Amino acid sequence: MKGRTIILDHIQDREAAALMVDGKLEDFLIESDAPAPGTIYRARADRPVKGQGGMFLTTPDGPAFLRQVKGLAPGQMILVQVSGYAEPGKAIPVTQKLLFKSRYAIVTPEAPGLNISRSIRDEDERDRLLEIAHEEMDGSGYGLILRSACAGADSGDIAEDVAAMAAMAAQVMQDDGSGAEVLAEGDTPHLLAWRDWVEPADVERDPGGFERLGVLDALDMAQGIREPLPGGGFLFIEPTRALVAVDVNTGSDVSLAAGVKANMAAARALPRALRVRGLGGQIVLDLAPMPKKDRRGFETALRAAFKADSEETVLAGWTTLGHYELQRKRGRPLLQEVLK
Repeated sequence: MKGRTIILDHIQDREAAALMVDGKLEDFLIESDAPAPGTIYRARADRPVKGQGGMFLTTPDGPAFLRQVKGLAPGQMILVQVSGYAEPGKAIPVTQKLLFKSRYAIVTPEAPGLNISRSIRDEDERDRLLEIAHEEMDGSGYGLILRSACAGADSGDIAEDVAAMAAMAAQVMQDDGSGAEVLAEGDTPHLLAWRDWVEPADVERDPGGFERLGVLDALDMAQGIREPLPGGGFLFIEPTRALVAVDVNTGSDVSLAAGVKANMAAARALPRALRVRGLGGQIVLDLAPMPKKDRRGFETALRAAFKADSEETVLAGWTTLGHYELQRKRGRPLLQEVLK
């Protein structure tokens, strides 16, 4: 199966979406029992955690944790947005920086200004989009980012999208209710697929698409710890309570360059492997043996691979023992937990 295909289906009665690229599972979204990122609460401040500079909040979905809090007193009501998935047994991560996202637009109430995605470089196209932005946001006071999907899109569709997000932002930001409440639900997997997978693709909506197009087989592999690499090597990806350990294995390759080849293949494969599995947090790579002079090339390949990834990842660098560390946002539910 060549090209890009988006499959919208259900698995274990949960809504899910898969992105297949040239027959390989590139991304997977699935409904979980946890609140979806993007959910907006009116929450009540509960108790500060001075050592961490944060505050526990009360929400309808359970306790949430807000970092870097200043001037917030217990009992005060506050608007927050779910920013990711919590580790098992921990509070929901939330932020005060509310964003209202759709396929074409991001409305930013706390950051005024009209901006166009930097990936859109054609000046005539930027002028067209800026005109739409000015027309739809006139008098709003909120900020707007027009996303890369706007390039070449119908002006009416973009304007409709911007107007819908601006209206939702106004409704939420002007809230004056009392008590903990959900003010806006996070996007479902099918909506997220429409919102974020914007490159041209065939779309399969008929029931049973996951089985017909190989998604179920790919998910079976992703629930294991072994991820094959081009060239015969392997990644062994094992989540622990403290971190995610990734071991790079050269497989049957016994050549002098085996370590370098396996590590470069691992750099290119790692973002997809973590994304499909829903893994984040602290990640430690135990690489195959390679000369120190090749470390810079490995870092360049790793940086390029994660630059194209959807989740924020910090490349922390090398440890004394020669491991490589990353810090990755938890933007997906843990696959093993959802499908267990």
